[in-house]
Amino acid sequence: MTSFLGRLLTSSALIAAGTVAANAQVSNDVVRIGVLTDMSGIYSDLAGDGAVEAVRMAIEDFGGEVAGAPIDLVVYDHLNQADVAAAKAREWFDVDGVDMITDLSNSGAALAVAGVAKEMQRHIIVNGSSNIGITNDACSPYAVHWAYDAYSLANGTGKAVVEDGGLDWFFMTVDFAFGIGLEEQVTGVVEAAGGRVLGSARHPLGTTDFSSYMLQAQTSGAEIIGIASTGGDAINAINAAAEFGITQNQTLAALLLWANDIHSIGLEAAGGLMLTNAWYWDMNEETREFANRYYERVGMMPNMSQAGNYSATMHYLKAIEAAGTDDPDAVSETMRATPISDFFTPNGYIREDGRMVHDMYLWKVKTPEESQYDWDYLAPVATIPAEEAFRPLDQSTCYLVTGG
Repeated sequence: MTSFLGRLLTSSALIAAGTVAANAQVSNDVVRIGVLTDMSGIYSDLAGDGAVEAVRMAIEDFGGEVAGAPIDLVVYDHLNQADVAAAKAREWFDVDGVDMITDLSNSGAALAVAGVAKEMQRHIIVNGSSNIGITNDACSPYAVHWAYDAYSLANGTGKAVVEDGGLDWFFMTVDFAFGIGLEEQVTGVVEAAGGRVLGSARHPLGTTDFSSYMLQAQTSGAEIIGIASTGGDAINAINAAAEFGITQNQTLAALLLWANDIHSIGLEAAGGLMLTNAWYWDMNEETREFANRYYERVGMMPNMSQAGNYSATMHYLKAIEAAGTDDPDAVSETMRATPISDFFTPNGYIREDGRMVHDMYLWKVKTPEESQYDWDYLAPVATIPAEEAFRPLDQSTCYLVTGG
């Protein structure tokens, strides 16, 4: 793996080269960024308008132009449908001159768009989905997975619960690529520690009635009920568990819970839950500065995906500026050569497979008594170092790593 010093020196050389370039080469005389996300469905609170606003803030903070060309922003609702997402990505790349697509909430949509990006040699930066296929079978020089993935979540929450003695699991899993992939990753952690998975209940995206699934969970006798869903599905499942009294005898493990979810559930029901996140708004002065600016525009604190969209967009624009062009290959090389140090991560970098490697964090949801102000929801438990947080490269199936 390239050393940090090597990446830094390479980055400096690329920036210098870009600075002295006589004529920056920008296709169509505009750099166009597309936010392809859930604007109206179950994940719209986690992504949606908040994701758009984060990218808009990055564009504004960058100055509105790069390499002498204006930066344009376009937005589309993929409706949580992979075919819709792929079709719009193809249209954006082929007809509308979009240079980079970001957010990509919903793993099915992200995987579909990754295939289009690889074929058309255009950039995507995934912040809103967890499927590790983005940096494995669907990898390419043009795809970057930024904020989190299923491996990092399993290696955080799943590992912590197992080490605390929670060895018998039952999963409540949303039935598409995201939930299934998350269940598979946590299953690996549980079984490696000598635990057992006693079963799972697969439910459709957007389920409101969890009564039959809760009965299956109760009947299983599992110590741990793993909630392999997020957004509205996770909120409904956690609320249903409280209504059924499941938490009196069994423990919930929220495998992907967001600050927005906690805001909706409330600390009475969510207090004490363990979760893994890449970023939290109240970590330090830098995170709070960004979060407060964001709050003034959106009316809520940003989550890790929305913060990731800002960070990723800035890194992409800096790469264009340094390379002196929006040529996808030149930008890809520059993005991978340049370390990432900002309010999202102080020590990030992009690996060969497109995984942006950074620290992850294990948190515990505060009780109402512990919370001191609005959006004061999480207490830090542990830092998972960058090199341990994500799937090791020697386990990669990405052709850029294996040479296949």
